[in-house]
Amino acid sequence: MVEETTTREHEAYERIHAGRDFAELKRRYIGFAFPMTVAFMVWYLLYVVASNWANDFMATQVVGNVNVALVFGLLQFVSTFLIAWLYARHANRKLDPIADRLREEYDREVGR
Repeated sequence: MVEETTTREHEAYERIHAGRDFAELKRRYIGFAFPMTVAFMVWYLLYVVASNWANDFMATQVVGNVNVALVFGLLQFVSTFLIAWLYARHANRKLDPIADRLREEYDREVGR
């Protein structure tokens, strides 16, 4: 069952959406997400390009049978978990306090 949004809920959302706190929340989110996305994509594409066009480099043995390609591949997982951890830390410190305040304000206005 889908609930219809009441006029009061819609007006409260529109007012909060137009406010400074919401703009700051969005600015902080984009300020983290955009550079991290670009950095990860560059890192990932470097791996893909090197795998396709730098075969000799990627085949370079590091230790035993472990080559650069394997190290780069494993570092993709490491970087993914690092970014997730950094985002969680950023969200806890910079985003959640504002989001909680906005949610409380919305709930108070609509009577929840």
